[in-house]
Amino acid sequence: MDETAAGTPLNDEPALPGFPLEPPAAAGSPYRVLARKYRPRTFEDLIGQEAMVRTLSNAFETGRIPQAWMLTGVRGVGKTTTARILARGLNYQKADGSGAPTIHMPDLGLHCEAIMESRHVDVLEMDAASHTGIDDVRQIIDGIRYSPVTARYKVYIIDEVHMLSEKAFNAFLKTLEEPPPHAKFIFATTEIRKVPVTILSRCQRFDLRRIEADKLVAHLGRICTSEGVQADAEALASIARAAEGSARDSLSLMDQAIAHGAGVVTGDTVREMLGLADRTQVIDLFEAIMRGDVPAAFAGLRAQYDAGADPAVILSDLATFSHVVTRLKLIPDAAKDPVLSEAERTRGLEYARTLSVRSLSRAWQILLKGIPEVQASNRPLATAEMVLVRLAYAADLPTPDEALRALKDGSPVNVGAPPSAPSPPRPAGSSVSGNMALATSQARPQPRPEPAPDATPAIRLRRFEDVVAMAGEQRDIVLKRALERDVHLVRFEEGHIEFSLVDGANRTVANDLSRALQQWTGQRWMVALSSDAGAPTLHHQAETVERERKEGAANHPLVQAVLAKFPGAQIVNVVDRSEKTGDGGPADPAPLGLDGQDLDGDDDL
Repeated sequence: MDETAAGTPLNDEPALPGFPLEPPAAAGSPYRVLARKYRPRTFEDLIGQEAMVRTLSNAFETGRIPQAWMLTGVRGVGKTTTARILARGLNYQKADGSGAPTIHMPDLGLHCEAIMESRHVDVLEMDAASHTGIDDVRQIIDGIRYSPVTARYKVYIIDEVHMLSEKAFNAFLKTLEEPPPHAKFIFATTEIRKVPVTILSRCQRFDLRRIEADKLVAHLGRICTSEGVQADAEALASIARAAEGSARDSLSLMDQAIAHGAGVVTGDTVREMLGLADRTQVIDLFEAIMRGDVPAAFAGLRAQYDAGADPAVILSDLATFSHVVTRLKLIPDAAKDPVLSEAERTRGLEYARTLSVRSLSRAWQILLKGIPEVQASNRPLATAEMVLVRLAYAADLPTPDEALRALKDGSPVNVGAPPSAPSPPRPAGSSVSGNMALATSQARPQPRPEPAPDATPAIRLRRFEDVVAMAGEQRDIVLKRALERDVHLVRFEEGHIEFSLVDGANRTVANDLSRALQQWTGQRWMVALSSDAGAPTLHHQAETVERERKEGAANHPLVQAVLAKFPGAQIVNVVDRSEKTGDGGPADPAPLGLDGQDLDGDDDL
C-alpha cells in the first residue's frame, strides 16, 4: 500500500487515474525505484486501507483530532507513508493562507512538498531503531514546548517505535498524555506487542491491513501501463502472491522482474527469477501423488529441481494447491479468486469433486511438516522425495475410528501400499475425474473381492456401544457426547432403543438419534424415552472402572512402597493385564512406576 500514487506517464500522455502527474526527472538524474516513484501522496492514493481513511475523514470533519496515532502492520503496507500524509493533512494550507486540517488535498499546499520529502522544519521524523535511548526522547520533550515555526502543528513521526528502551517509553508518558495543543505524535511499528500498554492507551490505534491480492494485481497492472512495460496476468499474479500483501515488496519484485525480462514480464521470467515451480507442473505432481504414482512424482520433482526450483518451494506450492482444492471443495465461489490461474481453477475444481476432505487435510499436514525438514536438510532433494513418499503412502489411510471399526468387524484394513504399476500419462483433453477414479485400484492393491450377494447387507449395530462408536466415526461429536453422558440405557435391541435422560439433558436426543440411525444403517429405528431409571451412563461406567483400577493399584504393596518413597507422587494411569493378554480372566492391575515400567518387573507393557 505504501506505493500507490505518483508516476510519470510516457511520451507526455495524460496521467492514469490514481497516478498524479509529477515533474519529469531531469536528464542524467539517478533512477528512482518503483517503490519510491509510485508512493502515495494523498489519502485517495492509499489502496486497501478504506476503514482507516473513513475514520480519519470523520475525525477531521468533526474536529475530533487526537494527540497521538499508532500505526501498525506488516512491512510495506504504508505505515510511514500514511504518517507523512497524515502530517500533510494536519498542516494543509493553501497559498492564500486559508485551509484547515483535512484529508482532501487536491492541490499542493504551502507545506505539502516539504513534508512529503521529509525536509519540513515542523515535521520531525525519528527512526527509533537508531535513536533508542532516553536522551533522544529528552530532546523531543525539550523541543515540544516551542510553537511551530511556519506550520499549524508540530508533528513528530517516530518509526519502529517498539525499539525504544523502557526508560525512553517511561519518559514519553506524561508528555504523550498531555502534550501542548500545537503538538501531534504519529508512531509506526511492525511489532505492536512490544509497545507498552501505557503508550497504547494514550494513542488511537490503526491496524493497516495486508493488501488483497486482486487489488495488488490491479495496482501492478496500472504501474506497468504507466511505465510502458508488457506484463501478462500470470506474472502479475505470481508477484502479488509472493509479496504476501505488501505493496512495497510487490513493487520491488516488479522492478527486479522488469530488469530480468528486459522490459517484458512473463510468468516464465518471474518463476525463473524467484526460483518458483511451474504451477502446471505442481498440479501434475499433486495429481501423481494423490494417485499414488511414486515414480511419476519423483520424475516431476526432479524435472522442476533441474529447472532451478527449490525443493522447499515446490513443497510449499503443493501445500498451497492442496489448500486451494480444499477451499474449492468447501467454498465453490472461491474459484472466482483472480489470483488463481486457469489451470488451478479448472483442475482444482475437478480434484475438489473427487478427493475427500480427509485426504486433503492429511496432505496439508504432511506437507506442512515436511517443508521445515527440507529447509533444514543438507540434502533437500532427497528429503523432499521422502516427504512425497510419505504423502503417497498416506494419501488414502483410514482414520483411527475407521481402522478400529474395521478391526472389530474383521474386515481388511488399508494400511497404505506402493502402487503396483505406474499409471499411464494423462492424455490431452482427458478429465481429471477419470484419472483420479483410478487412484484406489492403481495406488492401493486390494484383496480379491468375494462374490457379492444380490443386496448389500446393512450395517449391524449389536450393542449400544456400537451406536456410540458409529456417532464418533460419523463425526457427530454433539450426539456422541450426549449418548455417553446423558443417556441411561433401559433396553437395546436391533431396531429398538429405550433410554432415560439425566436431569437437564436435551430432550431432542431421541429424535436426533433416530434420524441419525436411519441415515447410517438405511433402516428405521424406534427410539423412545422411558421413565425407568436405566443403567448408569457410559461416562459414569468408565469413571467407575477407572476409579476401581486406581484403588486396586493403590492397594498393591509395591505401589504403596513407591508412594511412601516419593511423597506427593500420584497414580496417573493403570493398565489392566487382562485387557493386554486377552485371556478374559480376572487379573490384578499392573501398577505403573514413575518411569512408565511395570513395578512387578514382568515387562508386560
